[in-house]
Amino acid sequence: MPRYFFNTRIGDELIVDPDGEELRNPDRAWEVARSMIIEVLRSEGAQRALLDAVIEVTDAEGEIVLEFPFTEVLLDMPDKSATKH
Repeated sequence: MPRYFFNTRIGDELIVDPDGEELRNPDRAWEVARSMIIEVLRSEGAQRALLDAVIEVTDAEGEIVLEFPFTEVLLDMPDKSATKH
């Protein structure tokens, strides 16, 4: 299985994932990146720096497979303050 690395870019800073994770395909890497962002936003809140952050998923050769902006997750999350009728 291919190995994917989930590096986080916040402004000019890049936080490198040294270990990566073996996953079956890029679609699964997208799901993992999304879950990671949701967890960070839940624990840290929607801080300004995080709203500008991006997870850059790379393959074993260092090529970017996908970029996942944190704001994309926020746009996709249901509004918990809305009442349901």
